[in-house]
Amino acid sequence: METENIKSAVEAILFAAGEPVPTARISLTLEVSEDAVLAAAKELADEYSFNRRGIRILTLDNKLQMCSSPEYAAVISKTLEQRKPPMLSQPALETLAVVAYFQPVTRAYIDQVRGVDSSYTVGVLIDRGLIERCGKLDVPGRPSLLRTTDAFLRTMGVSRLEDLPELPDISSGDGVKKLEDAIEKLNTVGNNQIRMEELK
Repeated sequence: METENIKSAVEAILFAAGEPVPTARISLTLEVSEDAVLAAAKELADEYSFNRRGIRILTLDNKLQMCSSPEYAAVISKTLEQRKPPMLSQPALETLAVVAYFQPVTRAYIDQVRGVDSSYTVGVLIDRGLIERCGKLDVPGRPSLLRTTDAFLRTMGVSRLEDLPELPDISSGDGVKKLEDAIEKLNTVGNNQIRMEELK
């Protein structure tokens, strides 16, 4: 399949899907390599960016997704009359940070790190689609394991968990300040996409 045809096919698949699609699945369907799929997606993304289009293509781990550009979030919400969900509370942000950096984790582990019961905040994050259950821990009681979702990566503006900033050394005053600043920025962003380099 020629490069232009691959690009058009990838574009059509992502537009129709409306959700993240594994690159391996696209590769199998088009009978081309995953590298060819990723190259086509990058070309499309570069074209959208250069032409200041209202859509973009995100790479989320081994998946691709087409979505609207964050700078048009306000007009999209106004046109479609979408209401922003409430901002995450401080406890929810703390819980999300524990899951993001130490996943997969159990709720008991989150409680241990935070020093308080996290049942409610875990439920909020699951409802918001930022974390999900991903199996059971093989110990008595078989507690559920939790991990972040593609929606979390999309919200944070990163493609992989490895792109998250290093966890600050909270044993130092500077580390504590960085962590507090990061949580504060998360809390004020709401639904807008943010760039994690701003939190470093």
